[in-house]
Amino acid sequence: MSAEALLRELRSALDDAGLRGSFLVRDLHSGDEVGIEPDLVFPIASLVKVPLAVATLERVRRGELDGAERILVRPGGITAPGPTGLSKFRHPALVAIDDLVYLSTSMSDGTAADALFDLTPPAEVARSLQAVGLRGITVRHTIRDLNETPAERLDPDDVHLAHSLAIGAGTAGRGHRVAQLDVTRANSGSARACVDLLRALWTPSAIAPEVAERVRALMGDNVLRHRLAPDFSSDASKWSSKTGTLLNLRHEIGVVEHADGQAFAVAALTESSVPAISQPGAEALMGRVARALRDHLRGG
Repeated sequence: MSAEALLRELRSALDDAGLRGSFLVRDLHSGDEVGIEPDLVFPIASLVKVPLAVATLERVRRGELDGAERILVRPGGITAPGPTGLSKFRHPALVAIDDLVYLSTSMSDGTAADALFDLTPPAEVARSLQAVGLRGITVRHTIRDLNETPAERLDPDDVHLAHSLAIGAGTAGRGHRVAQLDVTRANSGSARACVDLLRALWTPSAIAPEVAERVRALMGDNVLRHRLAPDFSSDASKWSSKTGTLLNLRHEIGVVEHADGQAFAVAALTESSVPAISQPGAEALMGRVARALRDHLRGG
């Protein structure tokens, strides 16, 4: 199938599922790539935790932070409750900076991430990206700010109303009444920008080798494996990734490394027009679209 025919088929499948997406798959050896609206900018939600890890670990490498230093984290004192991690703790805990990076990146722990943002604020994380030549990802706010959406102010039975607002209150220019969904106010980036970040982590770049190696390991330990992992994990491949989810946004970025030496960076950023919290069909379709793009590049 030609690239044009494949892209038409995949766009049709996304439309039928109520999804709009920015997808890009790039061969990390040849540089060849294929995508769907790869330059469309989205709020990136928890994907920001990858740049945060890079910035934090670079400061540790330079000696500005001590990875063994323990930070006091108090329950309920930093970030809205999440499904895992420190926000579920009932008592204050001392956690080393290195371990906060693990919790933030591998478990997507928002409380751990905000403890790191207290050490390295968003503006400094943004500068660290620019310093290594990565300019397509904008970092403006913490996870605390990310979580202050209408969904957190509604009773659980009414959360679907926040999803309806997320779907219906956007503008043609990617603005939004919900600040976290407005690309001019939120942490934001495109599939291309995310793939550029992955390339810088998996191939020689201005990111220090020991920092890149640690971030790759953290993404390899990602515990959230319901979205793209089923289409990229196997006995003959390794999938390392980070997810991002907020209201009607579902994202994942990662690298699949094959036993034959091939490696592909993958970014899938999507927004749904269906006002439902649980959409396993959408999650599965994201994986199928991303894999079809990878298969096209791989030649089979």
